[in-house]
Amino acid sequence: MAYYDTEPPYTHGDQLKVGILLANLGTPDAPTAKALRPYLKQFLMDTRVVEIPKLIWYWILHCIILVIRPKKSAEKYAQVWSSEGSPLLVHAQKQTKMLEGFLAQHIKSPFAVALGMTYGNPSMQQAIDTLKAQHCNKILVFPLYPQYAASSTAAAFDAIWRILLKTRNVPAIRTIKHYHDHPAYIAALAANVREHWRLNGGKPTKLVMSFHGVPKFHLMKGDPYHCECHKTARLLAEALELTKDEYVVAFQSRFGKQEWLKPYLASTLEALGKANTKRIDVICPGFSSDCLETLEEIAMEGEHIFKSNGGGDYHYIPALNESELWIQAMTQITLENLQGWVSPSWDNAAAKNTSDMTKLRAQSLGAKQ
Repeated sequence: MAYYDTEPPYTHGDQLKVGILLANLGTPDAPTAKALRPYLKQFLMDTRVVEIPKLIWYWILHCIILVIRPKKSAEKYAQVWSSEGSPLLVHAQKQTKMLEGFLAQHIKSPFAVALGMTYGNPSMQQAIDTLKAQHCNKILVFPLYPQYAASSTAAAFDAIWRILLKTRNVPAIRTIKHYHDHPAYIAALAANVREHWRLNGGKPTKLVMSFHGVPKFHLMKGDPYHCECHKTARLLAEALELTKDEYVVAFQSRFGKQEWLKPYLASTLEALGKANTKRIDVICPGFSSDCLETLEEIAMEGEHIFKSNGGGDYHYIPALNESELWIQAMTQITLENLQGWVSPSWDNAAAKNTSDMTKLRAQSLGAKQ
């Protein structure tokens, strides 16, 4: 068996392109236990996600979690699954198409955009194969995680490195580590919140900014995620002209018994409910697309916790999804990281002439194509 994957067909003179790979976490193929089982297995077997000795975790995962959790998770996915499919995938695909259109207004040289998921489909392998098939010899990896975390951003990078280990003709790679404090990203968030307030009667009593949680030891061992979440929250609050008493930061989706980043969202919502808070709005700044976590855990479960403890009105503010300001922000971040790789003044005729000359030189040296 060959060690390296087969390279796509190439003809001397083919126009080379720059590729942009949008990377997101992933989603099951269907809201069923059968589809959830392989997805959860791939996700939870990643040591970036679960840092427990493999032999111990293998037993726990296969004998307990994968026996019980697929059915429960499938029931939750079924509540948010749309006629188009998985919300995360639908939004991410639309973002990919829109980003390509926005970039075309600024870039004249050849480029291509593809979507890849760390877990599930479309996989990172499919994304890289798609870009290489279009002769992309340079690829910019754009994780759809504003705040860097080893369990999300680095996991996406790992998925790409594993593919490149089996690639004979490795493209040049650039990665975007984070953009948690990028002015365009903060402006898009602020505009999203203001629009929600305009449509829903103004500011709430409290704005809750909830980020995905990670175990506390990640922070203690050097992961900057906690700090980047708080910086995003501070900058968003400043953009919205909120006082410290008008917003709170919390962390959601705790898993297992170990201590995670605090305060926990569930505890925060319970406390706000018991304080008879008249209205809260909840936003998840770390999510570029709405998904199971935002639509079920935050919009549904969060509302239940808050109201069942005496709280008043509860509003979930949708993720940035396909908002024009967010796609503009993505475009700006992409262009900043493509400097030297793309050109706004690329000349098609000159490029074709260069390609033709390359082909002629190769043929003069004995190349058949």
